[in-house]
Amino acid sequence: MLPFARITIIGIGLIGSSIARAVRVEMPTVRLTGYDADPEVRGIADRLQLFDDVTDTAGAAVIDADLVILCVPVGAMGAVAAEIAADLPADAVVSDVGSCKEEVLRALTEALPGATIIPAHPVAGTERSGPEAGFATLFHKRWCIITPPEGADALAVERVSEFWRRLGAEVELMEPGHHDRVLAITSHLPHLIAYTIVGTASDMEEVTRSEVIKYSAGGFRDFTRIAASDPTMWRDVFLSNREAVLDMLQRFSEDLSALQRAIRWGKGDELFELFTKTRAIRRGIIEQGQDDPAPDFGRTHD
Repeated sequence: MLPFARITIIGIGLIGSSIARAVRVEMPTVRLTGYDADPEVRGIADRLQLFDDVTDTAGAAVIDADLVILCVPVGAMGAVAAEIAADLPADAVVSDVGSCKEEVLRALTEALPGATIIPAHPVAGTERSGPEAGFATLFHKRWCIITPPEGADALAVERVSEFWRRLGAEVELMEPGHHDRVLAITSHLPHLIAYTIVGTASDMEEVTRSEVIKYSAGGFRDFTRIAASDPTMWRDVFLSNREAVLDMLQRFSEDLSALQRAIRWGKGDELFELFTKTRAIRRGIIEQGQDDPAPDFGRTHD
């Protein structure tokens, strides 16, 4: 039995369009409705036939839904939820895909009093955005973290969990605040570092822009991939999860200062110990199937 029969996706970017494609493959009898605030995006979604119906308003999209997934930047969650409040069926489950859970849960609960809200975060994505960037296998063997509020309906939690399992994801339940601290170090801080390094390189007066691009080694190339991520989404992530990000940034700054001292004073053993420890983390990520073990991230060098 399908966990949901009528699903509405609001926000048709990389994640929203990937969910639609995955549902088409894995649950083809589900009726899909889509909405995006941008009429051009709605037109593209219509042309790609991602949905059975693409509506002109958010309210119209949710009228007969039994699952509504908000795939919009976390800073827009409350406003979008307010748009659908009057038309949301009483028995519908509302979920999302944002990478900050405490703030999203607060915004949705405030805008939709009495609604069944089961937040979720599929830990998957690429640096590309827009409806044409999606693909059906985006969530295969990736984690989806479900962060239900205290006292959430157990059946609703299981239905959302089963939905993500059907799309190929591994599901984990987590308290919203704990999720935000975990993601601050595994996702948010790395993005912040990438934006900073790429910005620093572009601002260096003695290095021209053409040289930065021409001589990009593997490490810098990978930072530029991360730094190419959607700017609206990441602006909202940092502001919504500011406490956890600032805490992790402080700890990172302290570790960076220790590394600076080790280099300054020629402490080779200390550097070697750190680099050995970080290699072990990389091996663990590969062993758990979270990345490709191929050398140089699978790049070809023809």
